[in-house]
Amino acid sequence: MPSSVASNEKASVASSPSIDERRLLRKLDFRILPIVTLLYLFSFLDRTNIGNAKIAGLTKDLDLVGLQYNICAAVFFVSYCVFEVPSNMAIKKVRPNLWLALIMFIWGIIMLSMAFVKNYRGLVVARFFLGVAEAGLLPGATFYLSQWYPRRFYAQRMGLFISAPTIAGAFGGILAFAIQKMEGIQNLHGWSWIFLLEGLATVIIAICGFFLMPDYPENAKFLSPAEREYLLDLISKDSSGLSKQFEMKFFWQALGDYNTYLHSLLFLTTVIPAYCFALFIPTIITGLGFSAANAQLMTVPPYVFASCVIVVITRVSDKTKMRGPYILGIAILGIIGYAIWFATRSPSAGYVAAFFACTGTFVNIALILSWTGSNVGGDLKRSIVLAMTIGLGNLGGLCSSFVFRPQDAPKYHPGHGTAIGCLCITFLTALFMSWNYRRLNAIKDKAMLETKDVETFADMGDASPHYRYFI
Repeated sequence: MPSSVASNEKASVASSPSIDERRLLRKLDFRILPIVTLLYLFSFLDRTNIGNAKIAGLTKDLDLVGLQYNICAAVFFVSYCVFEVPSNMAIKKVRPNLWLALIMFIWGIIMLSMAFVKNYRGLVVARFFLGVAEAGLLPGATFYLSQWYPRRFYAQRMGLFISAPTIAGAFGGILAFAIQKMEGIQNLHGWSWIFLLEGLATVIIAICGFFLMPDYPENAKFLSPAEREYLLDLISKDSSGLSKQFEMKFFWQALGDYNTYLHSLLFLTTVIPAYCFALFIPTIITGLGFSAANAQLMTVPPYVFASCVIVVITRVSDKTKMRGPYILGIAILGIIGYAIWFATRSPSAGYVAAFFACTGTFVNIALILSWTGSNVGGDLKRSIVLAMTIGLGNLGGLCSSFVFRPQDAPKYHPGHGTAIGCLCITFLTALFMSWNYRRLNAIKDKAMLETKDVETFADMGDASPHYRYFI
């Protein structure tokens, strides 16, 4: 932690001696994290359950041939990427609890409708509009958490939040295994019941989310006035007094900052192998020689293991106030996992590789988003950069939908090779960014010798000499 940030935090604590900071954080965690994590869990479950539906008979019943399944998986990411920035600008104008609950309700209805599609065209249209509705959830929730937690507590909370996809992967496999047994009930296929029941659950959670989520700390009724004042003071000092206004100049700041595109590249090259895993892990496991029913259940342990690693690594990241070095180490694990898949057809070695591949991608998603949220100053700029990072990064979902082609089964060398290449780029990008943020902090340290006036730099975002980057 840079000395200027640390001194601000100490001053904040000293000014409110009656507030127990740990107790305050536990209050926030209990009230905010469960519902936000549940929203994201179902978001990820609903976008990737098409992989479970595939081995439950979707492609056969809808007569999908060639790359038609891949197109259905990919079209989601087209609309998803296009609508993320507008959605995250809208969340600044609309209350977060209303906006996040509304878009979740809409995609729940769309998911319900997917249970009744009869052909390829119907599935493509449903997946496209599912992407429109889901676009605002991840960038919106990431921005929302950054409004409640100072940066030194942010990665651990992001870790718990981002563990939702790994939990969704585990939960989805178990759920799909059970639901596909409903084949024929009410004349619906097993895959139809997967969409129907998971869509219904999404709608119910969206309604509950509207009533359970507070919007901003300023209006937090579950906090006492003293706790509210302490939290707002802590967040203000952590952001070095940067502007919270909605002005278009901050939009152009986000677009003109080269770090925006470095974070996007980092996220993109992590998301591609992550979605390769999420969309095709049941297919990869069946390709190793296991039955379809067992493959559904065998996807669970790698996700559970990765969830545990996320919680541990993000906690350590907050304690050490570093992000880049951990991203480097985790990327190596992912490279090892996909390299094993590339090199061997052994069922046992291939299943061990699933643990490496899952951990080496999903853990870094949490670290990269917390790094992005920690290193962008100013509310509107942060919301736009997060949306751009996630939006451009999720183009990886579009790519990953096509790298595992039916004609490459069962070895899928092009898919595994693509994942390895992406993770190598992740490693090199994180290495450069760690060096660059250290260099920029050194420049700011020199600039701080000449000025102490915080208000003068309020509109500069993270370029302010008072703002320090996390390495």
